[in-house]
Amino acid sequence: MRIATTLLATAALAATPLAAQEAQNAATTTTAEATGGIGPGARPVGAQWSRSPVVAPNGMAATAHPLATQVALDILKAGGSAVDAAIAANAALGLMEPTGNGIGGDLFAIVYDPKTDKLYGINGSGRSPSGQTLDQLKEKLGPGATSIPPVGPLPITIPGTVDAWFDLHEKFGKLSMADNLAPTIRYAREGHPVAPVIAMYLQRSLAAYEDRLERYDFEFENARATYFLNGAPEAGDIFRNPDLANTLERIAKNGRDEFYEGETAKVIVDYLREQGSAFTLEDFASHDSEWVDVACVTYKAGYELCELPPNGQGFAALQMVNILKNVDLSQWERGSPQVLHYITEAKRLAFEDVARFYADPDFYKAPEGLLTDQYGAERFALIDPAKATPAFTPGAPKAPKLEGEGDTTYLTVADKDGMMVSLIQSNYRGMGGGLVADGLGFMFQDRGELFSLDATHPNAYAPSKRPFHTIIPAFVKKDGKPWMSFGLMGGGMQPQGHVQILVNLVDYGMNLQEAGDAARLMHDGGRAPTDAIKGSAADTYEIDSLGVLMVEPGTPAATIEALRDMGHNVEIETTGIPFGGYQAIVRDPATGAYTGATEMRKDGQAAGY
Repeated sequence: MRIATTLLATAALAATPLAAQEAQNAATTTTAEATGGIGPGARPVGAQWSRSPVVAPNGMAATAHPLATQVALDILKAGGSAVDAAIAANAALGLMEPTGNGIGGDLFAIVYDPKTDKLYGINGSGRSPSGQTLDQLKEKLGPGATSIPPVGPLPITIPGTVDAWFDLHEKFGKLSMADNLAPTIRYAREGHPVAPVIAMYLQRSLAAYEDRLERYDFEFENARATYFLNGAPEAGDIFRNPDLANTLERIAKNGRDEFYEGETAKVIVDYLREQGSAFTLEDFASHDSEWVDVACVTYKAGYELCELPPNGQGFAALQMVNILKNVDLSQWERGSPQVLHYITEAKRLAFEDVARFYADPDFYKAPEGLLTDQYGAERFALIDPAKATPAFTPGAPKAPKLEGEGDTTYLTVADKDGMMVSLIQSNYRGMGGGLVADGLGFMFQDRGELFSLDATHPNAYAPSKRPFHTIIPAFVKKDGKPWMSFGLMGGGMQPQGHVQILVNLVDYGMNLQEAGDAARLMHDGGRAPTDAIKGSAADTYEIDSLGVLMVEPGTPAATIEALRDMGHNVEIETTGIPFGGYQAIVRDPATGAYTGATEMRKDGQAAGY
């Protein structure tokens, strides 16, 4: 169906004022047809289809829920650091946006610390049971299984969020953890109105779980009682979660160990073992987050994109940047088939390497040459500028030669001292694996679904191993200085989204809000980290290498037809759901003032003071 935004974004994507005006005129007609005779208003500055970024001098927060944003600002105004505010907002989102995150999931973050002028990365992802082998897992899965199911006990890995909170707080916090968790505890007891987009996701989640109940045997009554007692909540319904309030109160009082060694841990392990999990209390007690080095690669004009290393997919965005910097995209209009073609082919190339090389670095070291300019140029040379390549394969990166010695929520917060936090947190598919332990008020992640069952694969399931992860925070430096904390949630969309935001800002001069509101593409398909390595006995299915190129209605019709003529399988996706959720904060290096932006496809808000 052709909807109001079909040509609105064309105005944004066109390079010339005349083209933009013609597109806007057409968009007005289309919108009028869809809304009973009235079309969009006009803006005195900027793109007609976007709104102004938010600007503030002292602090900024951008999250997927307005109340979580306000919680973050309250913490900042009370003297908390950006890390305190990020933890508080994340806790609130676990209550208010349970479709995207919660303390049953994992967390990754990048923190810019102005005192040391350094980026710090934390990997808060959990591991598989220490006492369960791949063969034992396969026995539980049954004969002929090629993947781990999305629900039940088997895809659960240890939730890493709470431990990551406390590690971040120990290093950068100013207020107590009790102060940081207090707003969410209050909202969990007193209730909050459900936001519209989150209500839609709750309805989708319930339908998905009920469908999976017909195919899988898993305990769902606890989750139903916690989230769906009278069906899925509707927009505006007051939602309460007293069990989560009690759990957070115990964590606030007793600290990190409450979740991993205390009474809460015992409830978790007893429940999971009843469901068929192999986890032990020792597994939880030994869990620990890891501080990791942040990697950056230069795009152009002094801009550097910064990401975390595997077991996440952040390096995929860096690989895409290294490929795309070999062509000047700005020679074409942003909505042209050439630009969308190059972004798509760069994604396909990068994800071939994701599927082959990205895994828990404690078990497998990805090739050192993945992020070199030379390897990026080699991969770029494989792109046919005139047509889609039917199939790509993983590359063979060489180590650089040294000279001399030489479904997720994303939020970002910045404080008056210049600290900036880029934080992403998720339960993975939907709300997680469907399991809620007795009286705890949160669902466990199903992140372990992303293990491969091919014993020869770097991402193969093994005891005490972290699976491949999709969630990735990001950061951008400009001329070597901290500039932007940003991210874009949504599975495999994330690296693609990071790159599209960067292209919009650097190559096309969009402002921070326009860069997120502009129509996106999302390529789906090709090889995945759960696939068997080609040629192995487990490789019993055919991989769709070309995949599907989804585009939003704002993509020009002529571009869509041209992409199809080039061999892409293009689909117009009108819901906005596959294209992620964006938040961003930019710091002016001269004044220290902040600019914030948020995602129009979610319920969120950017606000400052």
